[in-house]
Amino acid sequence: MKNSSTGPQRASSQADAKPAAGTTMTRRRFLKHGAAALLGAGLAVGAYASLWEPNRLEVRRLTLALAGLPAAFNGLKVVQFSDMHLGFYTGAKDAVRVVEAINREQPDLICFTGDMVDGELDALEEAIQPLSGLEAAFGKYSILGNHDFYDVAKLIRMEEKAGFTVLRNSRVMLKRGGEAIAVAGLDDGIWGRPDPAATLDGLPEGMFKLVLMHEPDYGDTTAEYPVHLQLSGHSHGGQVRLPWLGEVVTPPGAKRYVQGLYHVGSRGMPLYVNRGIGMTQLPVRLLCQPELTVLTLRSEGV
Repeated sequence: MKNSSTGPQRASSQADAKPAAGTTMTRRRFLKHGAAALLGAGLAVGAYASLWEPNRLEVRRLTLALAGLPAAFNGLKVVQFSDMHLGFYTGAKDAVRVVEAINREQPDLICFTGDMVDGELDALEEAIQPLSGLEAAFGKYSILGNHDFYDVAKLIRMEEKAGFTVLRNSRVMLKRGGEAIAVAGLDDGIWGRPDPAATLDGLPEGMFKLVLMHEPDYGDTTAEYPVHLQLSGHSHGGQVRLPWLGEVVTPPGAKRYVQGLYHVGSRGMPLYVNRGIGMTQLPVRLLCQPELTVLTLRSEGV
């Protein structure tokens, strides 16, 4: 007896149905719109990081209560700036802007913590010269950073012409009301030869000592000496920071201490790391504004 069926019958299913043309086009449009949105977001972030944020100077104000600070210096206002990197997308106009911002603070003392330039010096004297307008009762002091070694002697002459006292394993004494403090500057830790022992030699054990050192990680060494405060730069705060993750990369000498206030060593020596003004390697800053730091020093217990 023959089977009346002519062959196996295949049941119909949704898998056999072809997607409607309208649905396919919708997906394509979605992908196109998504790609356009990603591209637009990338361009927006790039424009922000290269054109907007590098020009948004943040003034950070901190008050530090410090043991050993003489009562005569209670309330000393110190303005720190760092890492100008003049010659790498920063120039005379940026220097003028920094001078105006610092002078508005009416500081007692101005400290620059290295990397004044980032390039050949011949074209940079005009960029440095506006810094001659900085004013502070106790003067302005500078140290060298790792980018300052193109022609050290020439750069020191240019900075001195602008009114800085350049400290290179040397110190100065500031006096007020019959009391004194020391401001010391160490040589760069990458291309120079920092010598804290020689720099601090001969100072009274209990004298307040403020040390300027470009690389913040050197604070682990500085903390072994009777130093009351270290100011550093170099890190740029990472220059590019990501939400929840922080800095993407930092240079050698700024791996442990990247930005802001730390307490280092067994004595808890205060170390402040300034994010700097300029940029290096790439002309961008992201979630890491240039910084001017205003420190008001208070005598502990006063």
